[in-house]
Amino acid sequence: MSNQVRPSDPEKSDPENELRHLINQFDEQLVQSTVQQEVFRRIATFCEGVRDYQQHERYARPDDPPVLAQFGAARLLDYGSKTQSECGAPALIIPSLINRAYVLDLTEKRSLVRALSQRGVRPLLVDWGTPGDQEATYDLQAYITGPLQHFLNVTCEVSDQKPSITGYCMGGLLALSLAIRNPDRSSSLALLATPWDFHNGLGANLITLRALRPGLEVLLDQFGNLPVDVLQAMFASLDPALTELKFRSFAERDKNKERAQLFVALEDWVNDGVPLVAPVARECLFDWYLENAPMQGNWTIDGVVVSPDALPCPSLTVIPRNDHIVPPGSAEALADRLPNNERLNINAGHIGMVTGRYAKSALYEPLAKWIKSNQKG
Repeated sequence: MSNQVRPSDPEKSDPENELRHLINQFDEQLVQSTVQQEVFRRIATFCEGVRDYQQHERYARPDDPPVLAQFGAARLLDYGSKTQSECGAPALIIPSLINRAYVLDLTEKRSLVRALSQRGVRPLLVDWGTPGDQEATYDLQAYITGPLQHFLNVTCEVSDQKPSITGYCMGGLLALSLAIRNPDRSSSLALLATPWDFHNGLGANLITLRALRPGLEVLLDQFGNLPVDVLQAMFASLDPALTELKFRSFAERDKNKERAQLFVALEDWVNDGVPLVAPVARECLFDWYLENAPMQGNWTIDGVVVSPDALPCPSLTVIPRNDHIVPPGSAEALADRLPNNERLNINAGHIGMVTGRYAKSALYEPLAKWIKSNQKG
């Protein structure tokens, strides 16, 4: 048998001819009609999902625990056991300033703080409330040296054990600064989906934010804050297809009572935002996101650079792999800088990490175990 290679047939091997042949087989009207039907179906399903959400039965939220301390609009909620003898070592939990704190206590079954309490930790949750006249001129330094410092002082007074500090998202940066400023007063620091390299994964959104800056400056001057609607629009722009997809999924899924209740509770939380006071909005949007100040070593509190290298206690960074709000690379940049750090990678998103189906096994249990393992007198 001859091993001679036959010349190829250009008509059969030319990709351009093959593509042209395939295109010629299409019925253009049929294609347009099919696409149009699918568009109409998706719009109708989306509207159905929105209607189902709006009309769904609401369930009462869990009652708030006792208020241990208050500073302006902010409260410190005590999720510990009712008797002092049953309380574990305290853990100061600091959420983001942008959203309501109760995402960490969404329902009885999806509650990070209640889960920690059941596992021998005494969670003290910072509830920022709605900014009032006192907070109108607050910048990040004022929040850290004011209410957060006060709440840490109170936390240290309720136990003879050093408290752990846990921060979620933007709250993690506040927690980091607080822990560094108080080197002898915390046993450990846990950072959940906390950003550091703000240019990581930002891409075209960075160009958009630069273009929007003049308009945002005018808005901040006029309102004195960044309104909730603007904040929601900015978050939605990070994943433009998410809103349409989640409501279509809600319409199409089997309305299992518990899953439906969780969806409604979570959407109600998303729609229950608070404005961000202008000085903080400027620091977050322009210093953090545009200038990448933390990563560049230019974020200072009281004239001192907030440097992860200076953290004196053990730390844990929890990094959700599917996070579109804080890209994993942004959080990993912080973990790389912490001197005594453990990492916990979770197969979840930014919010699903604390409220999702697997939050108990993926986050609640390992976080409680880690906090307890680092408790000190």
